[in-house]
Amino acid sequence: MVNISEFTTRLKKVMDFHQLSASMFADKVGVQRSSISHILSGRNKPSLDFILKVTTEFKDVDMYWLLNGKGSFPKNAETKVSATPTFFNETAPETVVKKIQRIVVFYSDGTFEEYQK
Repeated sequence: MVNISEFTTRLKKVMDFHQLSASMFADKVGVQRSSISHILSGRNKPSLDFILKVTTEFKDVDMYWLLNGKGSFPKNAETKVSATPTFFNETAPETVVKKIQRIVVFYSDGTFEEYQK
C-alpha cells in the first residue's frame, strides 16, 4: 500500500527537480490543478491514471520509486533490463538467478495486459 505522506514528498521532489509549481506540474501532466492540490494536501490518493501520466511525461521518474520509494530519482538512463535479472545473495558472494514469472504492462488509457509464463 502506498504511504500518502511519503508519496507527496516524492512528488514534491519531482516538481522541485523540474522547477515546476503545482499548477505548472498539473498542466504538464494533463490533470486539473485541483487534483494536484488535493493529492499534495493528502485529501485524495493518486489514481493509476495519474501515476501513469506522471511517469509518461517525466521519463526520469520510476513508477516504483514514485509509489514505494524503492529505486532512485532521477532514473539512471544507463540502466538496462535483462530477460533474466541477476541478484546477489547478501550473505554470500554467489549469484542467485531469479526468473520472471509475470509481467504487467499498464497503458495510458488505464487498461493493462498481463503476461505469464
